[in-house]
Amino acid sequence: MHTAQLDQIVRQKDPELLKAVEHLSKGEIAPGIGLLQQQGRIIEIIDPQQRIEAIAKSYAAHPENTIIVSPDNASRRAINQTVRTELQTLGMVQPTDYIRRVLSPRSDMTGADRAWAACYQVGDILHYERGSKDLGIEQRSYATVVATHPKENVVTVQKQNGEQVSYDPSRLRGISAYREIEREFSVGDRLQFTAPNRELRIANRDLGTIEQISRDGQLTVRMDNGKMVSFDGNRLRHFDHGYAVTSHSSQGLAAERVLVNIDSNVHPELINSRFAYVSISRASHEAHIYTNDAASLRENLRCDITKTSAINFNKNHDLSPQRSFEQALTSDSGLALAL
Repeated sequence: MHTAQLDQIVRQKDPELLKAVEHLSKGEIAPGIGLLQQQGRIIEIIDPQQRIEAIAKSYAAHPENTIIVSPDNASRRAINQTVRTELQTLGMVQPTDYIRRVLSPRSDMTGADRAWAACYQVGDILHYERGSKDLGIEQRSYATVVATHPKENVVTVQKQNGEQVSYDPSRLRGISAYREIEREFSVGDRLQFTAPNRELRIANRDLGTIEQISRDGQLTVRMDNGKMVSFDGNRLRHFDHGYAVTSHSSQGLAAERVLVNIDSNVHPELINSRFAYVSISRASHEAHIYTNDAASLRENLRCDITKTSAINFNKNHDLSPQRSFEQALTSDSGLALAL
């Protein structure tokens, strides 16, 4: 069988940035970060709010073809809000805000978690990709969790027609869980879709810019590939601000300039060699890391995410299975660790 091996990086057009990315791609964190430091691409700002504000100002100075990468959802949301405030101040995003109730994925739930009633929360919005004829749940429909019964492993949901149904979640597949949250959007805002849509022919994580928005919920978005899409924001609710993305969501994205937020004090389990490579390699020309501790950056990013390291993390922290489970549930990160 004839085979081919992909061994040449072509995205980076800046030769100095390419050298650093080549090291990171091989897991050579120390020389990779060392090169970035020599090139002046690492900026230390200890205070988290001041760091986020610096990232927002840098983004606003050159917003075209720029993305921000942050390891966890909490910092991503904080950066998104600070960036759009800065852009509104500069007149680059219109000042009129329209509130939309969007669906935010329960990123703390793994596929295995969805089989257990204890992992669901009252108020969760569930999307049934397959549905169930026996339960009367239609394919690609939504329902809201109104009660959980962990001992019996039963979840009670209310369908969109008001009817309630109870079932054992281990018997259903193709379910996604979300929380309903309010977001403010304006004309000029960057937007990221958080689920694919066949009708609009958009993929999960696709990015665009809001061209029009009305009080009744209609949005028109110019996608980064040039295509224009219009939809009812009251029906299609899988979207969020798209200035900052998590490392997980950034996979497959590319931009001329990337700004990376790394705070070693927040979710250190997400600061690892994979995060370093994925985030920096999104950039074709320019990349900058904003961190609270430049001196320990190499050591912090040397952590390797493997099954072994997950087991070691559990042992080192002496967590019981129940404690590990509770920690996973309360995590606000963009990555769920299987402990």
